[in-house]
Amino acid sequence: MPENLSDTAPAPQVWPTLRARDARALIRFLVDAFGFEETVVYGEGERVDNAQLAWPEGGGIMLGSLRDGDEDRWPLRPGAFGAYVVTDHPDALCTRARAAGAEITDELTDTAYGSRDFGARDPEGNRWAFGTYRGEPRKA
Repeated sequence: MPENLSDTAPAPQVWPTLRARDARALIRFLVDAFGFEETVVYGEGERVDNAQLAWPEGGGIMLGSLRDGDEDRWPLRPGAFGAYVVTDHPDALCTRARAAGAEITDELTDTAYGSRDFGARDPEGNRWAFGTYRGEPRKA
């Protein structure tokens, strides 16, 4: 049996992406407040061309600095991103996020579909929901 799930779990095949006005600050926030793990950051100075942050329980996100005008082939508006992230420890994560200065938009709650969730907003205005709901299995 593998020592941990990541030894057998496939690499993420879907990468949610976002842009940030201050990508390096957002990376620090996502690591400190929510527990993402910085995998790699490409870019010079304050500019981030591409960063990958892993979620310890599987998956990850990519992000980069906002670029001006026609130079941006991926013109996403900062603060318009939203994601639901699965965690087995929503209470501890909510406490961590609050202590790191995250704006808690939805307090911890038990949902009708059996999840324990909370919502937060990062300094760029992006919305994050964290909870125990893992989704329904794929249809055969």
